[in-house]
Amino acid sequence: MHQQQRLNLVLELISERSNVTIADISERLGVSTATARRDLNTLAEQRLVTRTHGGATALGSGYELPLQYKIARQADAKLAIARAVEALIAPGATVGMNGGTTVTEVARAVGRSERLHSVGGEPGVTIVTNALNIAFESSVRENIKIVVTGGVPRRQSYELIGPLVGRSLHDFSLDIAVLGVDGLTAEFGATTLHEGEADASRQISAVARRVVVAADQTKIGRTTFARICALDDVDTLVTDAALPARVAAQFEKAGVDVVVATPTRAPAAR
Repeated sequence: MHQQQRLNLVLELISERSNVTIADISERLGVSTATARRDLNTLAEQRLVTRTHGGATALGSGYELPLQYKIARQADAKLAIARAVEALIAPGATVGMNGGTTVTEVARAVGRSERLHSVGGEPGVTIVTNALNIAFESSVRENIKIVVTGGVPRRQSYELIGPLVGRSLHDFSLDIAVLGVDGLTAEFGATTLHEGEADASRQISAVARRVVVAADQTKIGRTTFARICALDDVDTLVTDAALPARVAAQFEKAGVDVVVATPTRAPAAR
């Protein structure tokens, strides 16, 4: 296992547990205690964890993995969700997108889409986003027109936040907003970990005629710190597994259309 793979796994472990010991890492990853210690020191030097005697802790109670360390998590599910969301976007549509790994995959699916190709010199789709990574990646796609909101970048997620986001969107009208979230429940609606990101996502959804939440099953039934919008403000949920009966009934009552995108996995080798 390469060091970067180990670091990803260690960060995920700390994100789940808030704190770990060197023995925990050694057992979980099957590495020596010396290797576990070096990996923790590396992460501490990068200011991604707080080093403690015999282990490490998350930087705070609302610990959030930096975007570059989230990419491999639920990868099959996110790819399936991205394909399903792309199918909901009409040629020529104007699409708002916030940040996060799932929505990044949606932007990539849109960029690869033959259905959303340019026609007569006009873009196949216009993406309005506050996510710098989505804007950067999509800017090389001939079928996509990119519009970036104003704002101040948050290094944890590459998203622009602050009052300039809303001011940038004031005179826009979007056909569809695609939102990544950290949690989605009937009681609290769509939520995320950071209040600035929640406000930016709320501003994007406010100028859209249709709101689509793209969230894998780990986000359903989970509530995080800052509310983006109530559940009845969401038109469609695209996820990777059928909802439990009670949750499905709540979402149906709120008027949310649920699309289940089943991940495809390569067959096991014989």
